[in-house]
Amino acid sequence: MASSTQQPGVAVVVGVGPGLGAALAHRFADGGYALAMIARSREFIDDLAARIGAAGGRAMALTADVGDAAQVARAFDAIRSKMDAPNVLLYNAGNAAWGTISEITPAQYEDAWRVNAFGAFLCARQVVADMIAKARGAMLFTGATAGVKAGPKSAAFGPAKFAVRGLAQSLARDLGPRGIHVAYVNVDGIIDIPRTRAAMRSLKDEDVLKPAAIAEAYWHLAHQDPSAWTQELDVRPFKEKF
Repeated sequence: MASSTQQPGVAVVVGVGPGLGAALAHRFADGGYALAMIARSREFIDDLAARIGAAGGRAMALTADVGDAAQVARAFDAIRSKMDAPNVLLYNAGNAAWGTISEITPAQYEDAWRVNAFGAFLCARQVVADMIAKARGAMLFTGATAGVKAGPKSAAFGPAKFAVRGLAQSLARDLGPRGIHVAYVNVDGIIDIPRTRAAMRSLKDEDVLKPAAIAEAYWHLAHQDPSAWTQELDVRPFKEKF
């Protein structure tokens, strides 16, 4: 763990569970960032913040419904008050209800949009002014296969991830010339997390994306030279069809 005197800034991970969110938290904390984690429930992130602190890092845990503008604002107010203005935003929140247009309810469709797309917009709004003022920063958004090619069961999730991708493209064109790197990461495959392994027992190691490996790609994106920024990145297991 890097010492506090080496901290390069404040990184916020939105959407932290035992898979990619936790891996992102560990990678950026290990890289010296003061870390803020936002999730809908508290137990997991409290424990993760304690473990990061025990390893010599600095981390805080906050709960918020990312589809609620007031809750998002309160969370980021707390981050700025107790840490500093974030210079890295890792938006990893996601919600998937699978079904065709005949199966997905209006409530499921709206919830998918709120967690994936509206939350991304709200969080980007919270960090953009300070990043513009400092002419530096990075916003990285977690995408999915359905955000590039939506299947028949992606009537809710696909449009929501397409919206995140569209937001990232718009932000990149607006903010890139101002020194802020914006990128969309298409996670094209199954992430290796315990509940997935329990549900899909036939999976082999080579079938899945390792969370730590994906997090390493995010770290690289956040620290690219401005002369060669990546705006969209696909990550997938070597054997995944695309």
